[in-house]
Amino acid sequence: MKDEFTQQASPEDADNTVKGIAALVVATLFFAGQDAITKHLTETVPVAQIIFVRFVFFTLFALSFAARNIGIRRAFVSHHPVLQILRGLLIVGEIALFAWCLHYMGLAEMHAIFASFPLVITVLSIPLLGEKVGWRRWMAVSLGFVGTLIIIQPGPEGFNRYTIFVLICVVMFAVYNLLTRKVSRKDHFETSLIYFGVVGFVMTLIAIPFFWVPVSTSDTIWLLVISATGIVGHLLLIKSLQLAPAVILQPFNYFVLVWAIGIGYFAYQEVLGSTELIGAALVVLSGIYIARREYTVTRQARKRLRRAMYPPEA
Repeated sequence: MKDEFTQQASPEDADNTVKGIAALVVATLFFAGQDAITKHLTETVPVAQIIFVRFVFFTLFALSFAARNIGIRRAFVSHHPVLQILRGLLIVGEIALFAWCLHYMGLAEMHAIFASFPLVITVLSIPLLGEKVGWRRWMAVSLGFVGTLIIIQPGPEGFNRYTIFVLICVVMFAVYNLLTRKVSRKDHFETSLIYFGVVGFVMTLIAIPFFWVPVSTSDTIWLLVISATGIVGHLLLIKSLQLAPAVILQPFNYFVLVWAIGIGYFAYQEVLGSTELIGAALVVLSGIYIARREYTVTRQARKRLRRAMYPPEA
């Protein structure tokens, strides 16, 4: 009987992978749409209030998801409670800062810069997770860094000071992802999901008395819409991870930039310049290469493990 390393990919596996990629691509559309609506709402609604409403609905979703799968009490049991709370604080801070920046910057421009977060993850994985990064990935990181500089244009004429805060968002999101990777080694997925929601809800609940304002009927509808898009987007993301390996899905996360460019153009008449598009292309290509390289390294490691477990007969 063949082990899991020697089994060939079946047609069903290939079909599931395609479905997983499709689910992720649609999820990125929902996430880009959510950011576009958030940008609209920041004109009249405080960021803290927008984030609070989002976390109210997301927490309800996380609790119901955990209750259906492993139970709420079990979901709250974590091997890394401090890290879970820390990653929750990081993500609520990142989401709030990102929403605040949307008020001052273009949707497409922000996502073009934010696309560099896999590069930051690669760099920070060395001190935080003790991972090794080969020269090929270092070259890709360097290329992506050049692309980021091209986008933000750090000179006296083209530089937008709000890009500094977007870069802070990038670092926060990268650290959040690394902490998620670390806690997921022992904690259930539902545990990470529920801490994400509950910590965000508690933090925004503390802040909301200082920022709450009456909202119009149209803004109330938009708040409900972004809450729904967030839930649907995460459901599609979860489904994609159930159908296909994360390492295969990673490059398709960049579709959020494609959607952001399109939505930014039609909703806000935003147009990225040729220089910004070149920079974004460099960032995306370097990120895709890093994802591809990680897949290759993982596959080689599995082959070595297979040979060690099942040496060829003499």
